[in-house]
Order: sequence, then C-alpha cells, then structure tokens
Amino acid sequence: MSGFEDVLEANAEYARHFTDRGLPGRAARGLAVVTCMDSRISPLELLGLTNGDAKILRNAGARVTDDVLRTLVLAVHLLGVDRVMVLAHTDCRMTTATDDDVHRTIVESSGIDTRSIEFHTIADQRLTLQQDVQRIRSSPYLTGGTTVLGGIYDVRTGRIEVVVPG
Repeated sequence: MSGFEDVLEANAEYARHFTDRGLPGRAARGLAVVTCMDSRISPLELLGLTNGDAKILRNAGARVTDDVLRTLVLAVHLLGVDRVMVLAHTDCRMTTATDDDVHRTIVESSGIDTRSIEFHTIADQRLTLQQDVQRIRSSPYLTGGTTVLGGIYDVRTGRIEVVVPG
C-alpha cells in the first residue's frame, strides 16, 4: 500500500460521512465535457455543476481521440447526453512540444522508447480545437441533435472563451 496512504485515509474519512444521494448514472443536465487532465481545472465547479449533472472526460490536451469518441457515443445513446463541450485551456503543456519532442524527452530521461504511442500534442490550439469539435460533429454514430461547443478555459482568470460556438 506504500505511497497511497494519504488518499486512502482521506477516502476512509469521506466514506464515514458519505450519504448516497441516489443519483442515476445519466447526465442530469445532458452535458458531456471533454477537458484536459490538468489539475488546475475543476470542470464541475467552473461550469456551476454538481455531481450527477455531466459526464466528464479528461485526457492530456482535451483531445477528441478514438476513445473519447467511443465514450461520447455511449454517453449520447445510453446516458442522456445531448450536448458536448470540448474545453481546452491556457498554459497547456501539450501545446509546448511535438510528439517527437516528448518521445525524445522520455527516452533521454528514462530510456523508454515510446514511439508506438501517439501523444496528440498541439501545434495550433485553436485549429486543433476546431478540428476536434468537427470530429465529433461529423461522427456517423452521434445524432444530429447533439450540440457541440469548443472553448478555451483561462487558468489565470477562470473565464471560458468560446472558440467554436455550439
């Protein structure tokens, strides 16, 4: 258990006071948010949501990967989602390097060859956001009733700039 005591102890305390609110697995507000794994982002809080309101999908760079699309198809068809917000953010590490740079850094620091992984780094954040929104909009598995918006969250001001309107 070494290395996890802090979070397991915190969970034990949480569980002592936990009350099951009986929330269903559906997104009560019909929203899915695709955002970055950056720990400065608190998606529910910054959007005025609470547990049960939305499906939150996180990965490095808020990229619409094959797995994000798979998850969105499930969210739309099985879990009550009818709108998707793709939310990139300022000061994102994924915008500061290329995949080749990341591969080189990892092999130099640890000796591990990661060339079989595509990291989906971002050369132009606005263009990438537009392309990722379009990838969702053009998916043959998502209904025309699914609204998609793309924005950039400013980690310094807390504001969202809409780049691709819904």
